[in-house]
Amino acid sequence: MEILQTSLQIIIALGIFNVWFLRFSKATNYRGGKAANLKEEFATYGLPGCSVWVIGTLKVGCAVALIAGIWFDMLVQPAAGLLAMLMVGAIVAHVKVKDPLPKALPAIAMLLMCLAVVF
Repeated sequence: MEILQTSLQIIIALGIFNVWFLRFSKATNYRGGKAANLKEEFATYGLPGCSVWVIGTLKVGCAVALIAGIWFDMLVQPAAGLLAMLMVGAIVAHVKVKDPLPKALPAIAMLLMCLAVVF
């Protein structure tokens, strides 16, 4: 069971790093509305410009905590819990702009993995 949890922590963290560092300025099939990058996606959801940086900092911080949690167990549940809440927000944002379900699948998958780590 410990191997599964550690594996999920790494997968979640790498997914967050991928989105926020490698794909930040790139279009993907999962961007909300017709957004071509993360800033446009947040604007599509009607969020203020600074929210991309606040949410990004929270997500990347949680990803770092999940990696550090491999050695410092006390970091894992709070980080996975906060990421789960942020993923619920992402799913709600997709629903708000009436995105088709496939656009929300990464957020749904991330939510499920975070919940598996928490519980």
